[in-house]
Amino acid sequence: MKNFKLTPEIITFDKCMEFCSEFNIGEGDLIITNEYIYKPFFESYIKDATIIYRRDYGNGEPSDKMVEKIYNDVKDINYKRVIGIGGGSILDVSKLFALEQITPICDLFEKKFPPKKVKELILIPTTCGTGSEVTNISVLHLSSLNSKFGLANDEILADYAILIPELLSILPFKIFAASAIDALIHAIESFVSPKASVFTEMYSKEAIRMIINGFKTIADEGQQSLENLLDNFLIASTYAGIAFGNAGCGTVHAMSFPLGSFYHVPHGESNYVFLTEVFKTYMKLNPDGKIKDLCKLLSEILDCPEKYVFDETEKLLYHILPKKSLQGYGAKEEDLIIFTENVVTKQGRLMANAYVPLDKNTIYEIYKSLF
Repeated sequence: MKNFKLTPEIITFDKCMEFCSEFNIGEGDLIITNEYIYKPFFESYIKDATIIYRRDYGNGEPSDKMVEKIYNDVKDINYKRVIGIGGGSILDVSKLFALEQITPICDLFEKKFPPKKVKELILIPTTCGTGSEVTNISVLHLSSLNSKFGLANDEILADYAILIPELLSILPFKIFAASAIDALIHAIESFVSPKASVFTEMYSKEAIRMIINGFKTIADEGQQSLENLLDNFLIASTYAGIAFGNAGCGTVHAMSFPLGSFYHVPHGESNYVFLTEVFKTYMKLNPDGKIKDLCKLLSEILDCPEKYVFDETEKLLYHILPKKSLQGYGAKEEDLIIFTENVVTKQGRLMANAYVPLDKNTIYEIYKSLF
């Protein structure tokens, strides 16, 4: 049996002003964002809302400690709507504040009590990568376990996903690149997932086409061409989010989590490290399954023989964002065993979506080849 669900109502606006007017943003709204986003795009159009700047609570990947600190500052405020405006970390955190009970946050993520949504939730992405605005997943670093964990539950689905291309106009190119590569990985991993269906495949395929063709344009014409591609990348990211929100992501994400947790590598960039090596491993283990359809699709888009698609993908992505080794991020050889153990023991939710089941030794060898 294959399932497909699309819950958030997706609405697009050209300008932030239009969104604020249409949704009458103000008193009773809790807005979680960053100052550099809120000040230029929203402040002039909003009065009496409660504003939380995420960076006031720490940098790096979102964590249980960050959420607990925010909770302590807003627990006595009577808000009716939660509005998350930002990248994946802000959207993931915002989802939790629509719940009746948030703390202890580790207990929530370890399923010691069920999540129950009691606030309206509006999510507005400011990058073109996470797809978090349309998924039922929130990912945090849990300090007590020293690992990233995902909470997947329909209670944290947004009521509205708002797409405003204007917000991408101030995105630094490196952040754009990492987030767009992340969206590509969402689309590729969900395409070969055992949970994929004809519906998720449709979104995966279109996201792959849009993102790779956009990258090809940037590689040919330079970074200045991005200005005319922002709408496409934002839509492609949401397509990929719809696909992986239903079919899931797999080994690439599972293997990236330890790198992100231990060395605070941004999520999209850490995923990028593992993409082609994981898929080359898949090809060795089962070249005749769903991955064959993926290779055909990539061959058409990249205009190369199927046997070279992952090499050509790597070359194209390197034009967009140079790739580092694990050592380049500060990892040590002894970390590889720890990373492997983390994947095997703590990332079962993701590894269940692997195209081919991978044993402990294979996972370690992938880490070692990228060291």
